[in-house]
Amino acid sequence: MADGHSFNNISLCGRGGTNPGLLKINSGGIQWKKQGGGKAVEVDESDIVGLSWMKVPRTNQLGVKTKDGLYYKFIGFRDQDVASLTSFFQSAFGKTPEEKQLSVSGRNWGEVDLNGNNLTFLVGGKQAFEVSLADVSQTQLQGKNDVLLEFHVDDTAGANEKDSLTEISFHIPNSNTQFVGDETRPPAQVLHDRIMAVADVGAGIEEAVVTFDGIAILTPRGRYSVELHLSFLRLQGQANDFKIQYSSVVRLFLLPKSNQPHTFVVISLDPPIRKGQTMYPHIVMQFETDSVVESELSISDDLLTTKFKDKLEPSYKGLIHEVFTTVLRGVSGAKITKPGKFRSSQDGFAVKSSLKAEDGVLYPLEKGFFFLPKPPTLILHDEIDNVEFERHVAGGANMHYFDLSIRLKTDHEHLFRNIQRNEYNNLYSFISSKGLKITNLGGAATAEGVAAVLQEDDDAVDPHLERIRNQAADESDEEDEDFVGGEDDDGGSPTDDSGGDDDDSDASDDGEGEKEKSITKEPKKETKSLPPKKKAVATEEGSSKKRKVKRKKDPNAPKKAMSGFMYFSQMERDNIKKTRPGLGFGDVAKVLGDKWRQMSAEEKEPYEAKAQVDKKRYEDQISDYKNPQPMLVDSENDSDSN
Repeated sequence: MADGHSFNNISLCGRGGTNPGLLKINSGGIQWKKQGGGKAVEVDESDIVGLSWMKVPRTNQLGVKTKDGLYYKFIGFRDQDVASLTSFFQSAFGKTPEEKQLSVSGRNWGEVDLNGNNLTFLVGGKQAFEVSLADVSQTQLQGKNDVLLEFHVDDTAGANEKDSLTEISFHIPNSNTQFVGDETRPPAQVLHDRIMAVADVGAGIEEAVVTFDGIAILTPRGRYSVELHLSFLRLQGQANDFKIQYSSVVRLFLLPKSNQPHTFVVISLDPPIRKGQTMYPHIVMQFETDSVVESELSISDDLLTTKFKDKLEPSYKGLIHEVFTTVLRGVSGAKITKPGKFRSSQDGFAVKSSLKAEDGVLYPLEKGFFFLPKPPTLILHDEIDNVEFERHVAGGANMHYFDLSIRLKTDHEHLFRNIQRNEYNNLYSFISSKGLKITNLGGAATAEGVAAVLQEDDDAVDPHLERIRNQAADESDEEDEDFVGGEDDDGGSPTDDSGGDDDDSDASDDGEGEKEKSITKEPKKETKSLPPKKKAVATEEGSSKKRKVKRKKDPNAPKKAMSGFMYFSQMERDNIKKTRPGLGFGDVAKVLGDKWRQMSAEEKEPYEAKAQVDKKRYEDQISDYKNPQPMLVDSENDSDSN
């Protein structure tokens, strides 16, 4: 590259493991983005205060230190990359990377180097390991010679790895010459005080800058007290307690709910927090839109005038969601995303829809789509391959809705169902303006054609539905003709006037019934082409009664209502397949049934509620289906029979 370098498989190291991504280095600074989207790191050239190279197993590591005290470690460089990047750093940044060596002796006796907020343990002048003191939650003296460091129990730290560092202990003998003490202040006390000064932690728990009590959090569900600290945020509830480092916060979203007195605040995390076996990449909070708070920040004047200058103020008064996001942005440095130019038909920022049997709202944002509240799903425009508008073909209330299918470049698909038809114009215009590929139903019609269908008036005739009804009528007639024993013998088949299903026409006369019986039996003896199940049997009343024939499903018939168990199965089937991939279809159904029987009535209530709504929908549609308006197809059949 003329103005920089680009690397496709460089991993960012941290307590949460390693994450591969794309690294770009140019004259403006260093940018790294995780593969598949998510976490991103941007370091401006003016913020870089130190660079270093270290040879690690099978590759090389680049260390980047910023003036804020942060230290980023990137691994995955080849030997030839080290030489070219060193020359680039000298010419573009005016800095020469320091050469560091890694100790591989395995010894645990050495020296401690405190550089900024990093603690490096050296063995023979070579680095054995390095930890960030920003991750230290507290320090303790154990006896006279041991110093214990406890790290934040960060719920995102171990999301990618099975193990994570929680504490480490150093033994400092009285003969130590690096941290010289006296009779009242041993060397261990000197190291303890040095670490406390650098890490800015006390012997107890770090005091919160500001606390918001009783905040409703939708995922993970519960009511929590949210504490914003200098280096992490804490969610403290009755049953759960989460501590999240600000380095895991990717972005903040401030999204008002349309026509409702609530506002969503979403904290996107990478890596996500873990609750049991469930990962939560998004924390969805719900604030009352009109609630006003007044908060005083518990922070020293020195920090306000230095580290948080132009980022925080001593006190805030205003709407609770605005105060919360402003303070969180100040202490974490995360950016805030708000609704863009999209407006719904009711002048809102989102449209109502459902995803995976869960009702919610879909926010079309300037760089992606966000479905809330459950399951919170963020889809960036860069990840989208195509978008498809799908309409409901069944009659009744479904004619007022359409579906939006978003297919990703990874072939994964998100289907947002039951969007009101009057939202189509705004959605289509917005998606078109973003340059996203729109694939129409069937791939044959143009976008304008789909728009024309979706924009039909409620009183207008639906040509698509009319064509399906005509095809259903033709298929019904053909099926009746196939039921006859021979081409020349139609005595056993009902005429168009009889309708085939009308019991009164079959029992019209005993004589006619006997005649029909003899006619149908005679060709059977000669050809034996009529299956026994289609044989006409005479009853005591003399009427002919045929066995039931499986009929072709009417495409216009409304879909039957789903039970609460079916909604539960839709939500849990994929989870069971992931956790137990060896199960067959029948075994998965058995596991679902066992889980459903073990659930309490309270746990079943959300699924049963959806079942009741679907039942009401089916009852309304089946009523319209059984009592249709007179159609042209029926009059044509009548004229043919006459």
